[in-house]
Amino acid sequence: MPVRVSAISFLNPAPLLYNFEHEPVATELRTRYDVHYTTPARCAAELHAGEADLGLIPIAQLTRELAVVPGCTIASLEEVRSILLLVRFRGTMSQDNVLGGIRSIAADNASRSSAAYVRTLLRRFYRNDPSLLEEAANPVTMLAEHDAALLIGDHALLARERRASIDDEVFRASGDRLLWLDLARLWRQHTGLPWVAAVWAVRPEALAGTGVSAAQLAADLNSSRDAGLAHTEEIVARWLPRLPLSAETIRTYLTRNIYYKLDEPCLEAIRTFRAMAAEESVLPELPMLNMLQT
Repeated sequence: MPVRVSAISFLNPAPLLYNFEHEPVATELRTRYDVHYTTPARCAAELHAGEADLGLIPIAQLTRELAVVPGCTIASLEEVRSILLLVRFRGTMSQDNVLGGIRSIAADNASRSSAAYVRTLLRRFYRNDPSLLEEAANPVTMLAEHDAALLIGDHALLARERRASIDDEVFRASGDRLLWLDLARLWRQHTGLPWVAAVWAVRPEALAGTGVSAAQLAADLNSSRDAGLAHTEEIVARWLPRLPLSAETIRTYLTRNIYYKLDEPCLEAIRTFRAMAAEESVLPELPMLNMLQT
């Protein structure tokens, strides 16, 4: 039986999946892996339900039972661009006062980690605990009924391209201005650590029935990432018709905004986030990361 893989259908994991989608390696990998694409939240749900063996999942969904595969991540060292918190405000207000005054947030329903980051940051550093409701990712509609909107992935990138029109529509509808916050930058401002969104996680017991060893799994995933990073221009060309973004925006996003190597600072960021989220009663406690032994 091949390893059942649940992957994310966004732009940012494209380098991680390069070998799975490009010959000559893709044919060989299909003998070991069966890949399908969905949202970050569904990746985690399928992994937890035993419907997938390996998933690229939000770090908010890591458990003691799941093992993190060494090597790959979706992270950011400064500004990620694809996680946006838009907050309505009036008059002249400091960022702290704007964030401290949020009463309700409409959250893009595609991810759980971003919502957990926002709740943790607001509770920890702004002593604020607004309500959070999942809605379809339309910033103007979200902000019509809520003080803030949380957008992730391609929806956030597209919103940035429409910033002027979104600002204008919200102002005409409510008289409010918008504070545009990059979540990775806000996290780094408070912790000094990278922002980490997702990792490859596996159900270790599932590997036994696939014939794929832990070492082979890690090698295949890391080789795919390395090939993707070596073929950025090919990925840009492939995604250019899919998103109304410029080639330079896609290129910059993949090469400067997203960081793909699960190094020690990223591992420390995961540990810090999960500890902080547990202290703020946002996520269950995760005493230690279960790393796949290769």
